[in-house]
Amino acid sequence: LFTDDHSVRTIGAYANSPDAYPWVNTPNIDQLAREGVRFTSAYTGAKCVPSRGTALTARLQTGYTKATPYWPSQLRSHGYYTGMVGKWHWNVPRHGDAWDWSVVWPHFEGNSGDGDGSDYYVGQQVSINGAPLVPLGGYSTDRYADYTVQFLQERAAEKNRPWYFWVCFAGVHGPYTPAERHLKEYLDAPATEIPVDVFGPRPDKPENAVHFSRWTKDVEGRPTIQGRSLDSWVKQYNQAVRALDEAVGRIMQALRDTGQLENTIVIFTADQGFAWGQHGYRDKIAPYDANLLAPLIVSHPSRFPRGTVCRVHVNGADIIATIHASTGLRDVATDGRDLTPLLANPSRTGWNEQPMIQTYTGNLYGDEAIRAALQKARATGDWSALIAERVTGTRAWLMLRAGRYKYVRYLHEGYIEELYDLEADPRELTNLAVRRENHAQLAAMRGKLLEAFAARGATFLPLLPPPRVLDAPDKPGEPPAPTKKNRAAREKARK
Repeated sequence: LFTDDHSVRTIGAYANSPDAYPWVNTPNIDQLAREGVRFTSAYTGAKCVPSRGTALTARLQTGYTKATPYWPSQLRSHGYYTGMVGKWHWNVPRHGDAWDWSVVWPHFEGNSGDGDGSDYYVGQQVSINGAPLVPLGGYSTDRYADYTVQFLQERAAEKNRPWYFWVCFAGVHGPYTPAERHLKEYLDAPATEIPVDVFGPRPDKPENAVHFSRWTKDVEGRPTIQGRSLDSWVKQYNQAVRALDEAVGRIMQALRDTGQLENTIVIFTADQGFAWGQHGYRDKIAPYDANLLAPLIVSHPSRFPRGTVCRVHVNGADIIATIHASTGLRDVATDGRDLTPLLANPSRTGWNEQPMIQTYTGNLYGDEAIRAALQKARATGDWSALIAERVTGTRAWLMLRAGRYKYVRYLHEGYIEELYDLEADPRELTNLAVRRENHAQLAAMRGKLLEAFAARGATFLPLLPPPRVLDAPDKPGEPPAPTKKNRAAREKARK
């Protein structure tokens, strides 16, 4: 069960997450958490397309291209019946190759939206089992659940053949359109707390982030977009989550009704999270937990403990590696780690020596493409291809979680690194990398990241531009002084 732009803050079971919304109502997803293992730190991806690429290839964005085979094809050859319903908008898997059964919404292809994203919820055109596009009809979240229930009923009639099914919900992506039945929910809920750094300045963050904000101030200085308050946007976003929760309940009931629940592993996650004001964003893409953290719940009560929590940091490739292990599919390359030992014992220590890594390189997919972009940038001095997002100015990045620390390195010349202690600073407001007292820890994390990506076949690492290391005085609360090299760029960012 794979939702879209879905932050952990919207789910009751994640009430202890930073900036969680205490008034949310998600009884079915919460019940799934009570029946399974809930991961607190899941980094499934940074944006819709690369996250889905990882889900279909078992590789990180640095490791796959558009030509990388989709592993469900191999799963079919192992005797599994495979199916999918929902969103896909990049290199659509052909029916009969990856899927035996499919209802695919090929986003941007022949759909009725006018560019405002409205077809995420109404007006979709879908291809059923590879046929020409036809109207989906109705509210997409509900209709995807309808087709999922149909699939489960059909599979129950063929009891001796295992199956794999992927539900790619279009919700809760913008424009965050709730079902009509949920339009009045949360209207009386407490106001959403405004993130402390919605406007900045953020003097110890990279130059593009110092004064960045997607939000403007109203007459009282509160954040707004399109004349609407942050609170109203967050409430609408959570109204749209309500239909997702109901869909989960319907699907779980269908598993019970068809007698398949006891022999089915259920995985609930999302392509990534979504920031609402944190660090100035109304986006995913940035390497901060507020932008990235996705829910991850794995339930199979006959095998895995109920109502448990795992605090190990995991990524999207880990989820697919776990599916491979569960299905016996071991002849497919993967950048992930099998989570099965953690599912059996969520508090287990010393599980895997490889640290959790994640990346976002914009529209560059695969080691070869990244290497070519870095070579060109170093030869010409033009680093524009490594600006992963034009609107926000976010540069391509590599990230590592190891213990309590997160380390971020940018694939861009003249950029500082980021280092956060997520136990002491879960909102990532204080970049430890800019203080000399942390430089030994910074160097250690830098080495771990290079080692981890090299272990997964990255050959572009020698082409990475040297990070700019600030040597600021160790005075808490005092911003690092800009060096002569970056003063002009920083002044431009301020303007």
